[in-house]
Amino acid sequence: MQMTSDHANLLYEGKAKRVFNSNHSDRVLVEFKNDATAFNARKHMQLRKKGFVNCQISACLFEVLEGEQVPNHYLGLIADTCMMAQRVQIIPLEVVVRNIAAGSLCRETPISFGQELPAPLIDLYYKDDEMGDPLLTEARLELLGLLDREQRLEISRLALKVNSVLSTFLDKLQLTLVDFKLEFGCNESGQLLVADEISPDTCRVWDQRNTDLDGRILDKDRFRKDLGGVVEAYEEILKRIQGVCSKPRIYR
Repeated sequence: MQMTSDHANLLYEGKAKRVFNSNHSDRVLVEFKNDATAFNARKHMQLRKKGFVNCQISACLFEVLEGEQVPNHYLGLIADTCMMAQRVQIIPLEVVVRNIAAGSLCRETPISFGQELPAPLIDLYYKDDEMGDPLLTEARLELLGLLDREQRLEISRLALKVNSVLSTFLDKLQLTLVDFKLEFGCNESGQLLVADEISPDTCRVWDQRNTDLDGRILDKDRFRKDLGGVVEAYEEILKRIQGVCSKPRIYR
């Protein structure tokens, strides 16, 4: 399956995806690019097959979540690197769920890298590259008026459910879900949905079969740390997922 830009008009282009209008006002086409970026795009390169692998992983994981009654925007694949999704108004928040200390949590606190957290930690960041996606306190979140109380509680509930579902699923594949980022949006009827993507670009995933601290990394940290083998690591995740899941459905 291939997608061409003739199918729709470009609505938005981000660092890793393009979003196009579809023939339906309540749906969009989400195309995954081969671009790899880090540090708010200060580091950038093209990686062959990255868009394909991330699209396939995201489709499979959205279907896993769907099977556990987690509402999300995914409707089905229309091409190898493109999915149909519900049109949503994205809430400008990055919702990060942490199971093991890594990344900014270790830079900003005395918590040691690799320490398992006593309970999943939810961090909320204001989604703005120019501002460096700053961490929000509850008071700042309320001050900005980005969410009402019900939405705040529902985002936390859904984030924790996504964490439970994906951690259990990946653990069966001998993969550890260290942390991950979610984005949320509301569809035309006002329903809150998990949106964007769920892939090694947005998740830290460690290989339980590999005890080497660098060798176990199967996510975007390979690109951040110049470890090489980025797409190969992503492909390993996809291979394990495909070993237990049927092919993602095709949107008709």
